[in-house]
Amino acid sequence: MTDLIRARHILHDGATYALVRENEEIFGTERGISPLLALIDKSRDVRGFSAADKIVGKAAALLYVYMGVAAVYAEVLSQSAADVFVAHHIPYTCNVRTDCIINRRGDGVCPMEKAVADCADPARAVILLRAKREEMR
Repeated sequence: MTDLIRARHILHDGATYALVRENEEIFGTERGISPLLALIDKSRDVRGFSAADKIVGKAAALLYVYMGVAAVYAEVLSQSAADVFVAHHIPYTCNVRTDCIINRRGDGVCPMEKAVADCADPARAVILLRAKREEMR
C-alpha cells in the first residue's frame, strides 16, 4: 500500500489530516491549518511524506509545499490550492474541487485564504498565516 493510500485510510478512519512516510504516521483531528503550523513551529521534518486532508485551500497548499510533502489528497480542494500544487510539481488528487474555501460560519471566504490570496511564496505564507493566527486569537 502506498503512503498516500495509507494517509487516505487514516483520514477516512476519522482524522482530519494525516501524513505518512514508510513506517511513520502523523495525524490528528484538529481543524484548519493549525496542526500544519504546529508541525512547522516544532521544526518537524515531513519532507517526502504523503498528506491527506479534509479541506485544502491555498493556505494549506502553501504550507504543504513549504513542508516538502511528496503528494496530497484532499476531500475538498480549492482551485487556488490546485494551482499551487501544479506550480510546485506536487501530485494531488481530490474528491471535490471548489472555487474557494468558506469560513466556519459559512458566510464568507476563510480568513486564512484571504491572508494568502496574493501570496505565491510558501515561506512568506508561513509568516502571513502565523500573523493571521495571532490576530484571530
